[in-house]
Amino acid sequence: MIRKKPEFDVVNELLEQCILAYPVSSFIISLYKQYQERGSLSKKQLQGLHGKSSKIENIAPGKLATLEALIKKMPTRSKSDLPEPKPEIEKDESTRQIIDEILAKYPQHKRVLFLKTKYENNETLLPADITDLKRIQQILNK
Repeated sequence: MIRKKPEFDVVNELLEQCILAYPVSSFIISLYKQYQERGSLSKKQLQGLHGKSSKIENIAPGKLATLEALIKKMPTRSKSDLPEPKPEIEKDESTRQIIDEILAKYPQHKRVLFLKTKYENNETLLPADITDLKRIQQILNK
């Protein structure tokens, strides 16, 4: 990350002052290490730093204001809502009617019973299966 003015780094100065004020704070130490490695912090981390540094008395208010400006400048990321769950398979009523019509005349028809079981178990009926049902219905209606 290339900084415009490397001699003036508000975040680094605030981190160092917080380390002096809270030498055993694992939060501040981890922020400092991450800032040294990556050169930046996330918006939430900067907000945590602002909260800790605002409790220290001898920090210049201009540095806190600069940190607030950096926080406001960063984008707020939020997760989008989950989409509404859809029913897995929408059953076709015309297929159900064809199956019922055939089974009314021939209740022991093995192929139609098999397709009825598939239909009731929400398995997808292949186009060939639907074609078979229509063909059987036409034969029965003759």
